[in-house]
Amino acid sequence: MRILHTMLRVGDLDKSLDFYTRVLGMQLLRRKDYPDGKFTLAFVGYGPEDTHPALELTHNWDTSKYELGNAYGHIALGVKDIHGTCDAIRKAGGKVVREPGPMKHGTTVIAFVEDPDGYRVELIQQGTQ
Repeated sequence: MRILHTMLRVGDLDKSLDFYTRVLGMQLLRRKDYPDGKFTLAFVGYGPEDTHPALELTHNWDTSKYELGNAYGHIALGVKDIHGTCDAIRKAGGKVVREPGPMKHGTTVIAFVEDPDGYRVELIQQGTQ
């Protein structure tokens, strides 16, 4: 077994696709509209789905905003240069909500960014875990 994908419901698919592809550097792997169900599924990731996990962005056409609730945590991405990555995200219009630094009670260097729907994405400096 392996993880295939994680699904997030998004209010504006174009904004979300821009964030995950242009700001975070993922690729749009596939996209399909389901007119009878009034929703679109778009899969993004860093490699082909047969070897890499993906992020499924689900856009229900009649919903423009979701309540995130208190159960969702974050998506985590390993990065080689956390400071450079945060700078690039800011320059691309992304929102860094926690600057790079060691995590509480540990030495792992982390930062957090936020997508257009308010979902948190953790950046982890590789080699500090």
